[in-house]
Formats: sequence, C-alpha cells, structure tokens
Amino acid sequence: MKQSYLKTMALASCLLLGLSATAQVQGDLTGDGNVDIADVNAVINMMLGKTAQTAAGDVTGDNNVDIADVNAVINIMLGKSGQDEAITTFTVNGVSFKMVAVEGGTFTMGATAEQGNDVESNELPTHQVTLSGYSIGETEVTQELWQAVMGSNPGYFKASTYAAYGDNLQRPIEMVSWDDCQEFITKLNELTGKTFRLPTEAEWEYAARGGNRSQGYKYAGSNTVGDVAWYFYNSYALGVDSPDYGTHTVATKAPNELGLYDMSGNVWEWCQDWYGSYSSDAQTNPTGPDSGSYRVFRGAAWFNYAGYCRVSYRTHNPPTFSYYDLGLRLAL
Repeated sequence: MKQSYLKTMALASCLLLGLSATAQVQGDLTGDGNVDIADVNAVINMMLGKTAQTAAGDVTGDNNVDIADVNAVINIMLGKSGQDEAITTFTVNGVSFKMVAVEGGTFTMGATAEQGNDVESNELPTHQVTLSGYSIGETEVTQELWQAVMGSNPGYFKASTYAAYGDNLQRPIEMVSWDDCQEFITKLNELTGKTFRLPTEAEWEYAARGGNRSQGYKYAGSNTVGDVAWYFYNSYALGVDSPDYGTHTVATKAPNELGLYDMSGNVWEWCQDWYGSYSSDAQTNPTGPDSGSYRVFRGAAWFNYAGYCRVSYRTHNPPTFSYYDLGLRLAL
C-alpha cells in the first residue's frame, strides 16, 4: 500500500503542471467545481484513514475507498474516463447498470506491436477497422442484473451453490452460453424498450484498447496485467481456500482509458460474431462471418495466464457452451 501511495503521489505531483478537469460532480470531492490535485489528495486521505470516508470518495462504486478510487480521480482529471465520458444509467427491476459511449474511429485490429511474442496465428493478419459510435457496458453483466431480468441465477460463484464464496451478486454472471445471453438480451429489451445486444468482436477489441484514447497497452488499460485483471496469479493460483479464488466483484481493478473495467480477466465475454479467420482487407463495422459452428469470446478469466488477457487474444466455443469462467458485456 505504501508503494502504491508513493507512486500515486509522484504522478499527482506531475499533474500539478497545469492539468485540470471540467467542472463535474463525479470526482469533485472538495466541491470547488473542478476535479484536480486537491481531489486526489482527498481520496488518499480517506484511504489512509486521515479523514472520514464519504460516499463521494467511493468513485468506483465498490463500497470501499482505496487505490482504485485514487486512480479513478486521476483518470477523470486527465480526461481518460468519468466526467467527460457519456455514461447512461439504466435501471431494470430496481437494479442499475451503466453504459459508456464509445466514439467511433479507425484502429488496427489483431496482434499489433505491443503484443510482443505472445501472438497466436488467429490474431493475424492485422487489418484496419473503422467503427461507428456505440455504447458498451462499464462492467460485465453482474449476477444481480441477470437475476433481475431472468428471475434466476445460474452463476457458480454464489452462496446457494458454494457457501464459501458468499452471496455476492456483484460478481459477474457466468455459466451462461451464447444462446442464454440471447434470451437474456431479448428479455432485457422487452423491459427497457431498448436494443441491447452483444458487442461485435471488433467493437469489443476497440473498446478494450481504449477506443480513440488508446495508449497502446498490451492489456485493457495497462502493460502490467495485475493492475487491471483478476487472472491466474492473483486468483486461481491462490487455491480454493483463498478469498481471492474465483471471480471477483466487478470494477475492483483499475479501468482502461475509456473507464471500462475487467476487459482483461475476471470472466471471458461472449461477442456477437461467428468465429472466423482474419482478412488483411480494411473493413467498416464488421460483424464476422455469416455463419459458423463457434461464437467468439474475449478477455480471459480468473484462472487464465496473462497471455490470454491481451487485448488481441481471441478464442471460441459452440453457442451452447457454458462454464464458470464465461459471461458477457452488453452493447447498445
């Protein structure tokens, strides 16, 4: 914690060289209409117990004031996430979730240079993709939201299945097939009057890379996998008796450049596309092959090694497949 604190303070000192944010409520703990170094210090003081914690200090919404909130305020101040991001909140049967607007743009999809030697053949060839704007879930769909829509909870990591994991409905839903996701989305659309769907594979990768704010990271928001992902070494490797074994409450790692959480690690996320090989041709709003035997999923999960958590890694399974590491994130 001390090392993280010093690292954060060093960064915060650099930000004094003129970076500030547009006046907004989120992240403005001092109430002066700006998100700036004073707000970073306010969160750090709450985290260290020097001042009383407040609801405003819990910027990430995980019911704790910790280093993730410090990072969130810094990201807001830098314009990477938060106040200048168009975030829409939807509520279904008393359960709220957030969708983040992703500005359209052009990016290189596939195993770009930052992926180093951790490249699979199906990540090649790289190719240019142009996308229109869309919205994507700030987090994976939680057990709470799935239960609110479907009236049941198929997740493995819940108290009714394995008491040791606790009744934490803020964990991502898993044990859902692609077909299950389609049923969930159909019911969600009936309840909201909207047209939610799974993201296309290209939309998923563009968002994971940080959209037009991308800093070129290997993982979704960092070159250090443990900063942004629950994966093998901080989850599975700790063993079944550890409280960190299994899935984790969403948004408890740092977000990426767009303010999106868990796009590396925690659970794999189904995409809309049929699985197929890449082409070198430039594409606009691609939706994958017209047919196939397998659907794509992305992002890796709590028991995968770092190489699977990369933003370009892709894999697939039949649309009827489900497992306790596989969930979804919504698009709109």
